[in-house]
Amino acid sequence: MSQQQRAPEAGRTPGPPLGEKLATWADGRVGLFSLAKANLRKIFPDHWSFMLGEVALYSFLIIVLTGVYLTMFFKPGLNEVVYHGRYTQLNGVRMSEAFSSTMDISFDIRGGLLLRQLHHWAALVFIMAMLVHMMRVFFTGAFRKPRELNWLIGAGLLILGMFDGFMGYSLPDDLLSGTGIRFMEGAILAVPIVGTYLVMFIFGGQYPGTIWVPRMFTVHVLLIPGVMAALVVAHLILVIYHKHTQGLGPGRRNDNVVGMPLMPVYMAKAGGFFFLVTGILSVFAAIAQVNPIWAYGPYRPDQVSTDAQPDWYMGYSEGLIRVMPGWEINFLGHTLVLGVFIPLLVFPAILLSLWLYPFFENWLTGDRREHHVTERPRNNPVRTAFGAAWISEYVLLLIGGGNDLFATHFHLSINIITWSVRIGFFVLPVLVFVIVKRWCLGLQRRDREKILHGRESGRIIRLPHGEFIEVHEPLNQEDRYALSAFGQYQPLPLPATVDENGNVRKIPWTERLRVRLSQSYFGPSGQIPKVSREEYLALAEAHQHHEPAAGARH
Repeated sequence: MSQQQRAPEAGRTPGPPLGEKLATWADGRVGLFSLAKANLRKIFPDHWSFMLGEVALYSFLIIVLTGVYLTMFFKPGLNEVVYHGRYTQLNGVRMSEAFSSTMDISFDIRGGLLLRQLHHWAALVFIMAMLVHMMRVFFTGAFRKPRELNWLIGAGLLILGMFDGFMGYSLPDDLLSGTGIRFMEGAILAVPIVGTYLVMFIFGGQYPGTIWVPRMFTVHVLLIPGVMAALVVAHLILVIYHKHTQGLGPGRRNDNVVGMPLMPVYMAKAGGFFFLVTGILSVFAAIAQVNPIWAYGPYRPDQVSTDAQPDWYMGYSEGLIRVMPGWEINFLGHTLVLGVFIPLLVFPAILLSLWLYPFFENWLTGDRREHHVTERPRNNPVRTAFGAAWISEYVLLLIGGGNDLFATHFHLSINIITWSVRIGFFVLPVLVFVIVKRWCLGLQRRDREKILHGRESGRIIRLPHGEFIEVHEPLNQEDRYALSAFGQYQPLPLPATVDENGNVRKIPWTERLRVRLSQSYFGPSGQIPKVSREEYLALAEAHQHHEPAAGARH
């Protein structure tokens, strides 16, 4: 057949490509074009701190991908087998099927050890990134209306990630993870009345039982990841719907967004950052050994490994147990192990004190406005001081959880470390709160001086009457805006004790408490009043009348 015969008939154009046909078909059923047009050009503000949330998201994706691979080879069973594998030092040793399959993944499956370590490192970074991301949101006030629900979703992701990580490193049934399971069993037993029944349910009988690994495996790979995936999707949907909060700057208001479009700028940056995070975690997995179960050996209930430490995110719970005195009391014929039960109550209380703070601040201010512009931490000194005190408490309990390691590495007495943590549990947060609050007030005072008097120039001049002064350069408009364009709440007044009819009105104690807290937050001791427009203009006019004489000598 000739070329002319194969050519299309005159006046007829060839049909659209297959990809365009599929896109048109999908658009007619799900509105693909209109959905893409509305969202691909969405503007996202750009700031380095947004990468913290991206690190958490990309780490979660790596956890899922590596977890799928590991699940294909892991055998979640506690049936006893005799090991015969490449790690000859454990040949002939009796161990659980879970430990044996983990050894096979590490030494016999191609790439198994690398992916196993990548899975573990990604989990560590995932939880760290979530915590740091939440602290960024906390210190900048990005949790305010309408983002309270997203704040709770983030808190839920953090606690689920902590417990899923604990279950993950417990599955191999090695001596280190078995010690953690024994720790969990003791904590549950300390719960009055129902503790024994909970242990019997979880372990299927007396500890350690034979079914807890299959149960924990199901929760670890199916239940919690499914819930977390749903929460991640909900979190991202709310981020897109509410948009990112943006920092103070020229042209940035509550009713606009200043930034780059999602496609192609933001997508290109996000894609590159995903591969960067993956590469860095892969380097960690390749050169930094984590959880070498062959060095610990299989778990036996009558043994415990030396220097037994949980992953960092569960370390503060162990710190609570270690520094708590071993108190026990007898109540109605039942022994209450307060040395374990009280830390079990303090553990969620420390987390809830931070997670519920946005609702406390909203109750205190009564603010019903939407906030899409973040605050500088210094402009809310009490909130910033509270967050710093919370971090200091968390770090202190991490030290308490590793008191034996600090004692051996720094040649200190373990009793001194334990008592220091006990005292610091009550003293350190108060001390950090006072220091950070005064620090923020000092920064606010410095900003106020910069707006009123300008920036120090370093030039010294001599006035006609002999006085030496330093010349201050006035701030440009952009810098003045950054230092002054923020809102300040005023302290709430105490309601009138007498109504309009002369009747005595009883003020509830909650309202009195709210007013007192408002005074401490937003009164003279809680913030430095920002410069008003009238104050700035009056000072500028006064400066014009007191300019140095032209003949002043430099």
